[in-house]
Amino acid sequence: MESLFAEIKQLIIDTLNLEETGVEDIETQAPLFGDGLGLDSIDALELGLAVKNRYGVVLSAENDQMRQHFYSVATLAEFIAAQNSARGV
Repeated sequence: MESLFAEIKQLIIDTLNLEETGVEDIETQAPLFGDGLGLDSIDALELGLAVKNRYGVVLSAENDQMRQHFYSVATLAEFIAAQNSARGV
C-alpha cells in the first residue's frame, strides 16, 4: 500500500502542478481539502479525472461517499484498491 500512497501523492503533484511540493510533503492521513493540503473543488475535479484515467476507477460526483474517499491519500488509496480488487485487477 505504501507504493500506492506514493503514486497517488505524485499524481496529485503532477495533476495540480504543485511544483513546490514533494511526495514527502504530503501526509498520508492528512485531509486533502481545507486545512490539510488546501485543495479546492476545482482541484477535486482535476484529481478525480486523473484518478479515473490512471486507475480506471469509476467516480460519481452524485455519490455522497466520494467526499469520504477523497478525504486523504490513505482513504483514496483504499478506495482505488477496493475498486481494482472488485474488478479483479
